[in-house]
Amino acid sequence: MTQLNVIFFGTPGFSVPGLQGLLEMPDVSVRGVVTQPDKPSGRGGEVRPSPVKELAVARGLPVLQPASLRKELDAFTAAVGALGPIDIGVVIAFGQILPREVLELPRAGCVNVHASLLPRWRGAAPIQRAIAAGDAETGVCLMQMDVGLDTGAVYSRETLPISPRETAETLHDKLAALGTAMLKRDLPAIAAGQLRAQPQASDGITYAHKIGPAEGLIQWGSPAEQVARTIRALSPYPGCHTFWRGARLKILDAVALAGAPLGATAEPGTITSSSNSELIVACGTGAISVARLQLAGKRQMPAGDFLRGTGITPGDRFSSAP
Repeated sequence: MTQLNVIFFGTPGFSVPGLQGLLEMPDVSVRGVVTQPDKPSGRGGEVRPSPVKELAVARGLPVLQPASLRKELDAFTAAVGALGPIDIGVVIAFGQILPREVLELPRAGCVNVHASLLPRWRGAAPIQRAIAAGDAETGVCLMQMDVGLDTGAVYSRETLPISPRETAETLHDKLAALGTAMLKRDLPAIAAGQLRAQPQASDGITYAHKIGPAEGLIQWGSPAEQVARTIRALSPYPGCHTFWRGARLKILDAVALAGAPLGATAEPGTITSSSNSELIVACGTGAISVARLQLAGKRQMPAGDFLRGTGITPGDRFSSAP
C-alpha cells in the first residue's frame, strides 16, 4: 500500500488516542496537526497547550493553531499547502466548524470520528447527553464531513452499551478507544474509495447542545433517576454541584435507589441516611445514593471518607444556593 498523507484536526483529550493511533499506522504519515490556540487553564490561569498539541510537539509534528478558520482562511490554506500533498483529513473534536474550502483541501475530503450513533446526538456534547437521557447504548460513527452540523454520510458505525453506573469520564475513554480502532481499521479503505458512505436517516435526529453552566446546579426537586443520570453525565467536568452549610459541594457519582421511594416524605435535598458509608439524599420522587463528592478546594473522595471527615447527619439538607 502506498503512503497515506493525513492532516489531523483535534483539541481535547478525547482526540489524543486517535492521533496516537494514526502515528502507529506504518502506512500513514501525519503531515500536520491543527488544534485550538493555547488557552488559560486551572486556578492560576496559566496558558497551556491543548492535549493534542502536547502530543504533536512531542512527536515533532508541524502544528497549526488558527483562532478562526473562516477569518484566517487564506493563511491557513497556504500553511496546509506547505505541508505537501494531503490525501485525507481526520477530525476528532476539533472545536471549530470547518468551512467548505478547508474540507476540500485533502484529496479524499475529511472524516470525522463522532461519539454517537448518528443521527442521534449531533453536536458538541454527545457523550453527556446520551447518559443524561438514559440511553441504553451509544457508539461511534466515522462520518464524511460536509458543511452541516454532523449531517454527513456515515462510512461505518459501532455500538457500545451504556452501563447503569456509566459516567461521562468512563464512557469518554471507551468511545475514544473504539473510535481509534475504527479509524485504524477503516481509514485506508475510505481514502481509497473502497468504503462507501451511507446517508444518515431522516428520522431520529437529536442535538447534543453544549453543556451550559446552569446545568451543573442539582435540582433536588427532580425525580431521583434524572438527578443521578445528570450527575454522572457531567462527571467529572463541569461536574454537578449543590451547597452544604454555605460551601459549594460537587457530587461526581450517584445512583438512584430501586424499590420503595426512600425519602419520599422528606423535603428534596434532605439527607435521609448517613451511616455505614452510605449517603442517601431525598429527591422530588425517590432518593439517590451518593458515591463520590468534592468540597470546594478539596480532593475528590468516596462518600464514606466524606462522612467520616464531616459532621453531616440525617436531617441536614443540600440546597441550591449558599
